[in-house]
Amino acid sequence: MFRPGEVMKTIDFRSDTVTLPTAEMLEAIKQAKLGDDVMEEDPTVIALETMAAKRFGKESALLVPSGTMANLVSVMTHCNRGDEMICDANAHVYYYEVGAVSAIAGVIPRLVEGKRGIFTLEQLESAFRGQELHFPNTSLLEIENTHNRGGGSVWPLADIKAACDFAHDNELKVHMDGARVFNASVASGINVKKYAEQVDSLMFCLSKGLSCPVGSLIVGEQEFIARARKNRKMLGGGMRQAGVIAAPGIIALNKMVDRLQDDHDNAKLMAKGLANEIGLKLDPGTVQTNIVVADVSPMTAEDFIAFATKQGVLALSFGKYAVRLVTHRGIEKEHIEQALGRFSKLKR
Repeated sequence: MFRPGEVMKTIDFRSDTVTLPTAEMLEAIKQAKLGDDVMEEDPTVIALETMAAKRFGKESALLVPSGTMANLVSVMTHCNRGDEMICDANAHVYYYEVGAVSAIAGVIPRLVEGKRGIFTLEQLESAFRGQELHFPNTSLLEIENTHNRGGGSVWPLADIKAACDFAHDNELKVHMDGARVFNASVASGINVKKYAEQVDSLMFCLSKGLSCPVGSLIVGEQEFIARARKNRKMLGGGMRQAGVIAAPGIIALNKMVDRLQDDHDNAKLMAKGLANEIGLKLDPGTVQTNIVVADVSPMTAEDFIAFATKQGVLALSFGKYAVRLVTHRGIEKEHIEQALGRFSKLKR
């Protein structure tokens, strides 16, 4: 609680995209060796792409400006116009990317109603319609790990393998939206190579929990990345002295992954407090990574966010009666405790 005249500092749980680069990252930007990346001459970009490919056990990698572009480039590279892509009904590529896979790539999503973003092999088998005259050619399976609208849920490796085996047996390619795949790795103890070896392409974000100011990478086999590079250029994603983006990415991969455990611990602390102290509807046991989704009914999400904002806490709506709170670098245990204290007026 705050005393009269005390300055209330805002605590921002809207997203792990609000992270700011570290001092070391900013210094690396200043010192980065640069070249023209469209001509594949930026040494810092080359170093980051080489590091990413090795980290994920793939032949090659490609730096792109955003996760949305990474997904679109990957879908364009795997599919022809008019093809069908199987994905979860709440997948980021379908829900939050402005319909780009259809509007730009000409690909038709076939939706599967997964549980917290994770669907079963039986659901996948039911969704796959084969190469029938009346249907689009199904050419791609898309998996999101961790799953944003699933509350940061982690796909079990056995489920990924079963889905990928089915896809490959039926001549489908598999793309993983791994925007937060390092969160999945830290939570599960599974090396990202194990995730990557199941899929044909994988993208991950530098600008979420890894604290970089911008950028994502796609990893895959050399021939796939060569075609993806051309699609990146088509979309306007060809960059010049992109080493200023790559330099903090190198630091992120070297130094920012292990600390994600702190975010997970803080998210679980927040979930327990919201459920047990404030009385919001959520099961803390479902929180696996850094995303907490709470049912705030009978309040609407809009009313809850307005209340929270007045208390100096920022969150995002996740539906009419649900809100999302995301932990990240810059949020410490003390901030969780402060936020719960500010929510105390809502005790039920």
